[in-house]
Amino acid sequence: MTAPTPGTASETPARKAKRPSVVLRMIVMLVLVALVLGAIFGFGAFRDVMIAKFIAKLKNPPQTVATMVAKQTPFQDAENATGSLVALQGAALSAQVAGIVDTIDFRSGQDVKKGQLLLTLRPNNDDEVLAQLEATAKLDDITYRRDLAQYQARAVSAQTVDTDRANLASAQAQVRSQKVLMQEKKIYAPFSGRIGIRAVNVGEFLAAGTAIGTLEQLDPIAVDFYLPQSALRTIQPGMKVGVTVDGFPGINFAGKVTALDSAVGTATRMIQIRAMLINPHDELRPGMFARVSIDIGTPKDQVTLPKTAIAYNPYGDTVFLVKHDKQSKTGKSAEQVFVTLGQTRGDQVAVLKGVKPGEEVVVAGQVKLKNGTPVAINNKILPQNLPNPSVPNE
Repeated sequence: MTAPTPGTASETPARKAKRPSVVLRMIVMLVLVALVLGAIFGFGAFRDVMIAKFIAKLKNPPQTVATMVAKQTPFQDAENATGSLVALQGAALSAQVAGIVDTIDFRSGQDVKKGQLLLTLRPNNDDEVLAQLEATAKLDDITYRRDLAQYQARAVSAQTVDTDRANLASAQAQVRSQKVLMQEKKIYAPFSGRIGIRAVNVGEFLAAGTAIGTLEQLDPIAVDFYLPQSALRTIQPGMKVGVTVDGFPGINFAGKVTALDSAVGTATRMIQIRAMLINPHDELRPGMFARVSIDIGTPKDQVTLPKTAIAYNPYGDTVFLVKHDKQSKTGKSAEQVFVTLGQTRGDQVAVLKGVKPGEEVVVAGQVKLKNGTPVAINNKILPQNLPNPSVPNE
């Protein structure tokens, strides 16, 4: 017999008996690991499904909003602008010549009439100079008349008469010039109006051209304002305007368009317009800031809403309507709709499309809303909805 080689030695019975038990343990271990992993992943999936079902069952809580019922009201289309009040006639009063202020014949803020004397400069020796010039002119007149008679008798030459005539004309011109100089030392009101704050005192030297005060015509008074060039098709002279100013809140001053500028501004593409206002009590003053409104056409019935009801967005203006919803806890939910807007009037804006009369519109609290959000209505506090609101002058 040959001894078995090391590589081909036969296994012992004990080792053969152990091999199946090791394989079985490996299989059992793999099965257990698979069961554990399956349980983990299965629980995670089950948890996600249950959470999704729970969230799906949850409903949005009702949001408190304020609402108004949309209704049609007469709405007057208008062009609105801001402008400034200007005097139809205004001037900075000044003397044409220099001199010492001799008398002042007006008070600050006084109403004056056209041609009324306001100020006189010291005459100095103006009267004496005038008397001298008048005497010279009188002598030249006598000489001219005498020589003219002598010329007719052929006692003097025609040249002598011509010289006398020229001397007389020169003397008379000097008299007129002196009278004009004396008149220029007096300042008169060029038109009726109200003079402003006095800027000179008696005894003060007044240089030529120095203003002594401003004179403004207050009644009637004008308002200048600007509108886009598109207004040229609707604005015409004679149309009525309404003007309000901060100094007199709640008062609407009536007037009429008197003129449109002959050209549109190349930088702004705006047209300047002037309207005339009656100002019998001198309430309006030049320089005041004014709000101008011009009615266009006749009033039309349009749906109006407070401006606060509108959500202005780059993709379009929207409002929220309140609709009946049986699935909502309150029985009402919000629905967002697009709207087409018209002109504004005070607190109101005209809605041309998107809202019908009788529909309930959210006017406050819409920031919290989206389509389908349940709503609870509380109208204890509502935004202003006035066509012509007035601000108290505090």
